[in-house]
Amino acid sequence: MKLHELGPADGSKKNKKRVGRGNGSGSGKTAGKGHKGQNSRSGGGVRPGFEGGQMPIHRRLPKRGFTNIFKKNVAIINIRDLERFESGSVVDETLLIQKGLIKGKRDSVKLLGKGDILHPLVIKVNSVSSGAREKIEAAGGTVEVV
Repeated sequence: MKLHELGPADGSKKNKKRVGRGNGSGSGKTAGKGHKGQNSRSGGGVRPGFEGGQMPIHRRLPKRGFTNIFKKNVAIINIRDLERFESGSVVDETLLIQKGLIKGKRDSVKLLGKGDILHPLVIKVNSVSSGAREKIEAAGGTVEVV
């Protein structure tokens, strides 16, 4: 086999159907669109979801739920996530973003008490659970609510 003998596999390449090119082609005259009717016209056809005038399914089904426009997006941090910081370091929102612990848009940061911490840290967050506060203070650290 030589480079100039290579080609696509048999049947893998097919010419596009050329409609409206005479009756001998098999799709001449009406170009495969039949006779008359909405779909035979230029620009004819109906929009997606149109059911011929019947009430469409997206309007027959009931609406569910609502979107709370006052919802607060709170980033959650657990105590087990704070093990990566050195003893005595100040942990605030900017440091948490740098370490990749919180991402995206948020209104506040809350510290929860899942896990344990063995070294003291100074933590500055928007809110903290009582269990998390107890664990941090027991390790010798402090929590500041900003």
